[in-house]
Amino acid sequence: MSFIWYIIIGILAGFVAGKLMHGGGFGLIVNLVVGIIGGVLGGWLFGLFGITTSSIIGNLITSVVGAVVLLWIVGLISRSVNRRNT
Repeated sequence: MSFIWYIIIGILAGFVAGKLMHGGGFGLIVNLVVGIIGGVLGGWLFGLFGITTSSIIGNLITSVVGAVVLLWIVGLISRSVNRRNT
């Protein structure tokens, strides 16, 4: 059952991060991937600060923060590549 929660949290986190950073979601599969990678990144970042979460809401917040950071990094790289190509 926890695997299903990870997928649901990943989809929600990717969707919320997409709305916050880009203005729209990216589709179910991309939202899932962004949310899962964001969950790992958010867990690592929160761990650096000594913050732990144990509830579904806490895991969702961690995943959203990580997904926002991930999209921010991808945006920086994308802008850098676009500047070199023009």
